[in-house]
Amino acid sequence: MKHYCHSETPIGQLLLIGKNGLLEKIYFPKAADRTVIEDEWELNEEPFADVLNQLKEYFAGRLQEFNVKMHLQGTDFQIRVWEELQQIPYGRTASYGEIAKRIGNPKACRAVGGANRKNPIPIIIPCHRIIGSDGSLTGFGGGLDLKKNLLQRETLL
Repeated sequence: MKHYCHSETPIGQLLLIGKNGLLEKIYFPKAADRTVIEDEWELNEEPFADVLNQLKEYFAGRLQEFNVKMHLQGTDFQIRVWEELQQIPYGRTASYGEIAKRIGNPKACRAVGGANRKNPIPIIIPCHRIIGSDGSLTGFGGGLDLKKNLLQRETLL
């Protein structure tokens, strides 16, 4: 059975979805792809207690690295990109090209962008830390204002 809950944060209410104690998705408040909660899902914060606490600590500026049990669903390429995104330290950024090189496919910048766009667990998998090769803020599922907010919280802007 899938569980879901909401997390009140300084950036708005996040929707968390998971199964068997594993986090599967986080949706931003105004995400264009925000899912509809299905009737058979159960509203239950208990399976998310640890992630809710970690999000609270992150937004309070006391947590820089998440340790969350997740179930990533995507292609092998997407999962490699998402795993590499988790290696970007708090307070740092990387470009699409850098990530492509790190996963051993230096010409895959656009594909890295596509995988970044499909990141199912933003914030915890820090896709907001990806910027253009010229240092510019680039697209973000929660909108550029939200990306800027998250980067400012990490004192990157």
